[in-house]
Amino acid sequence: MGTKILVVDDDRNICELLKLYLENEGYSVFVANDGQQAVEMFQAKSPELVLLDIMLPGEDGYSILEKLKKSSG
Repeated sequence: MGTKILVVDDDRNICELLKLYLENEGYSVFVANDGQQAVEMFQAKSPELVLLDIMLPGEDGYSILEKLKKSSG
């Protein structure tokens, strides 16, 4: 499979649209709809790219980014 991409957004329509387009281009796409799910998916799948929404409910994208950076080593 192609490069792994993690899409993080609370809008499920945006996630599905991005997933559809990216998979059509040969990428392997994983979707998370909240911060906790994003961190878990990041640790489990080790994506090469993360498309991260900044305006997430609860924790914002900036705090999620810090968690992803810490978990990546």
